[in-house]
Order: sequence, then structure tokens, then C-alpha cells
Amino acid sequence: MNYQTLIYKTVNSEAEIGVKQIVDRILTSGSMSRQDHTLLTSTVFANGDIKDEDRRQINRIVDHMQTGRLKLLDW
Repeated sequence: MNYQTLIYKTVNSEAEIGVKQIVDRILTSGSMSRQDHTLLTSTVFANGDIKDEDRRQINRIVDHMQTGRLKLLDW
């Protein structure tokens, strides 16, 4: 095991990549619509359970909502 192995977590599925991409797009825009929410939840639950990485990504959204850095649109 080398140093890079300790730093970089491998991505285990395409769903993990999808969730991170969706969350990054939402946080970059600074807003989340109902459509964004539906896309995110359907991607997270596609496999029937929530993985730790998906949970961390959702926590990023919650943190931004709690600190006022993310607006909810069309709610």
C-alpha cells in the first residue's frame, strides 16, 4: 500500500459518481429545485440502500442549507 492509496478512495459504482456530480452541480449553482431533489434522491436510492459516500454527499447539501449558502427553489 502506498501513500496515494491512503489518500484517494476508489469509486465503487457509477451511482457514487452520479451522486457526487449532482451534488457538485447543486452546490456550484447555489440553489436546489424540486427537480434537482428528485434526481438526487432517485440516484441515491437506485440500489436500494444509502452508501457512506452518498450520505457524505447529502450531508454537504444539508450543511449548505443550514448555513444559508443554498437556496431552495420551487418548494
